[in-house]
Amino acid sequence: MTLSPASPAGGQRAAADALAAGRPGRGAAVELRHVRKRYGAGRDSTTVVDDLSLTVAAGELCVLVGPSGCGKTTTLRMINRLVEPTAGQVLIDGRDVAAEEVTALRRRIGYVIQQTGLFPHQTIAANVATVPRLLGWPAARIAARVDELLTLVGLDPARVRQRYPAELSGGERQRVGVARAMAAEPPVLLMDEPFGAVDPIVRARLQDEMQRLHRALGTTIVFVTHDVDEAIKLGDRVAVLQEGGRLAQYARPAELLARPASEFVARFVGADRALKHLALLTVADASLADGPTVRDGQPLGTTATIAPGDPYVLAVDAEGRPLRWVGRDAAGAPVGSSTAPAEPPLVVLRRGITLRDALAEILGSPAERGVVVDDAGRYLGLLTVEAIAVALRAAETAP
Repeated sequence: MTLSPASPAGGQRAAADALAAGRPGRGAAVELRHVRKRYGAGRDSTTVVDDLSLTVAAGELCVLVGPSGCGKTTTLRMINRLVEPTAGQVLIDGRDVAAEEVTALRRRIGYVIQQTGLFPHQTIAANVATVPRLLGWPAARIAARVDELLTLVGLDPARVRQRYPAELSGGERQRVGVARAMAAEPPVLLMDEPFGAVDPIVRARLQDEMQRLHRALGTTIVFVTHDVDEAIKLGDRVAVLQEGGRLAQYARPAELLARPASEFVARFVGADRALKHLALLTVADASLADGPTVRDGQPLGTTATIAPGDPYVLAVDAEGRPLRWVGRDAAGAPVGSSTAPAEPPLVVLRRGITLRDALAEILGSPAERGVVVDDAGRYLGLLTVEAIAVALRAAETAP
């Protein structure tokens, strides 16, 4: 699906491929060792992050999630030394960030915040070029990099290059913020509630863009959110923090949903954990049922016997692409004839969509089943609610 009308999806993919070519695993490992942050002294001190240890492998997207006041943003800022830890170490590729010159450190770590932090008096091109310009890149290289990145995040360089931030929508400004953070090819990208200030539709599109960029570039990303659904969708691993900055659980999303480590984690991820888990599974993870089909224009008697209680037969074209449901009581009528009764619309599903989305569509259909097709649109089988439940149980009991 094209996420930005300003730039064709094919152009975005080409830009991503060009950036990623020959640079697999560009990300750097991030490690926190017994990190603590305390403000004040004595009785008046407040511990914001308490003995936090976790490792983000090179190229992973780690999401820090938890309630307000759990130390998510403080943890993020200790990685690039916007906040200095009271104790413990933060390492990037095995090097303690405390031993590095702070300006040089920050120039090689991308940073994206909720309100983008763009310079309002500078053009979009100048904003994206900020770090490369500070690093002394040649003008031609900077110009090429700006256009490359704007295309990558779904913006048309010719349209937005010379505009100012106030002339763009909130979603467009957020994309520019991501482009600016990636301008100098940082091995680590920090993102602090980057999509929290946009509407739900734009937010979903930005999340999809983030997933695509991460797959293409392999940058290590540490992402802060308070939204557990966003954490589950985006994260390779999710760190759930609780009050006082203590780590409650650090796990892959599927494990977090299937086996919460504590009552706190179970409550935080929500009572609808099963539905959230369905967002991690696709139609390809479920077993499909066979269903009788009939060629368009032929009587139903020419197809296989309809199972008792099965009210519909699927009409397909000469290439096996589904056309419509035909009811049992139309058994004597040719498919597509004017005498056939009206039937429910088809729910056509691709194998790559999530089982959560598939379930929503199936439950909204009187036929109570989805027609699964391949990339060419040819019929593969039927997806039922029962098959979705079986796939979910199998995933939750998997080691």
